[in-house]
Amino acid sequence: MGFEFNGKFYETDDDGYLTNLDDWNQEVANYIAQQEGIEMTESHWEVVNFLRDYYSEYKIAPMIKILIKEMKKMFGPEKGNNAYLYQLYPAGPALQACKIAGLPKPTGCV
Repeated sequence: MGFEFNGKFYETDDDGYLTNLDDWNQEVANYIAQQEGIEMTESHWEVVNFLRDYYSEYKIAPMIKILIKEMKKMFGPEKGNNAYLYQLYPAGPALQACKIAGLPKPTGCV
């Protein structure tokens, strides 16, 4: 499975998550976001960049409760809450934002 973008084929798993983390860049993220119906804003990028940093440090994509807790620590309660994150990523902040961030699908309780 996968998709073609700018003349290159990107391999994905059955759910549309990139299988090679090195394939990711901002253009690819924007393309995936467009496919997901998301218009990327600075707030969206904040979450995506946070997730990529988290993954880089812990080698795992955080489940939603950890995402909320860590976002609250870093950005404060107005951004570290369920309602704010679902407003940005209506199909599920952990799932949808990880897909756009080029990370594996989060496991466990999402």
